[in-house]
Amino acid sequence: MQHSESSFTGSGGLSLFRQTWQDTPSSRAGMALVHGFGEHSGRYRNVVDHLVPIGIDIYSYDHRGHGRSEGRRGHVRNWGEFRDDLGRFLRLVRKENGDRPLFVMGHSMGGLILLNYLLHEPETEVRAVIASSPLLAQPSISQVLVLLSRVMSLAWPGFSIDTGVDAGTISRDPAEVQAYLDDPLVHSKASARFGTELSAAIEWTQRNAPAFKFPVMIIHGDTDRLVPVSGSRQFFDHIGSEDKEFHLYAGGFHESHNDIEKETVLKDIENWLFKHLMDAR
Repeated sequence: MQHSESSFTGSGGLSLFRQTWQDTPSSRAGMALVHGFGEHSGRYRNVVDHLVPIGIDIYSYDHRGHGRSEGRRGHVRNWGEFRDDLGRFLRLVRKENGDRPLFVMGHSMGGLILLNYLLHEPETEVRAVIASSPLLAQPSISQVLVLLSRVMSLAWPGFSIDTGVDAGTISRDPAEVQAYLDDPLVHSKASARFGTELSAAIEWTQRNAPAFKFPVMIIHGDTDRLVPVSGSRQFFDHIGSEDKEFHLYAGGFHESHNDIEKETVLKDIENWLFKHLMDAR
């Protein structure tokens, strides 16, 4: 497996970190992976180790204010910055991936960014979509913090809040929880403006769900205490796509790909990808 690291220029001139995993002789397709809030692109090794050896190259990047990318931690002036960053990244990936099929996968906040982007850019050329525990309902954080972010967004947009994310909610595997806690690139900071932009993005994405026509698979643990599964259900029930699947994992926590039943989850992802590779023949 070949691994490379580089950077690209995001919205407003920010330098964003990116990395790629490839197994050139067996590559059949590419997949752009969009990570969640407070984490980074390096936390998807289970996905990489499962998909790259069977011919799916993985392309990923760190959001602004996350991981090894520039930007104030957990801050965004408007949600359009996330969309623009993703659009720039996908254009780079499309050039590198050539004429091979391109899939996209977004987890948690990354799932929201991805779905929101595709609704704004319905002509985007992707073979199929995977939304992993997408952040499509207000996350389970203190309502006091939610109210504070709304108030401070107008008076002091950059005001930083510790969201108090409970690491124990990400996985039932203690090793994964400890790795999260020990990761120096993980943070739980969010600005007041980020909070209001997040809420607005969730509302807009749900409202426009009928316009979503891409083939999509949504995966979610039914015991996710961080991102309510109700948001995934609502979006799935209203999307316009006829090619859709919803995989709900009994007892599953937030990061299905890092949970104790990850092999089942990864196999479901593999089957979805290869189904759409075969359908295109």
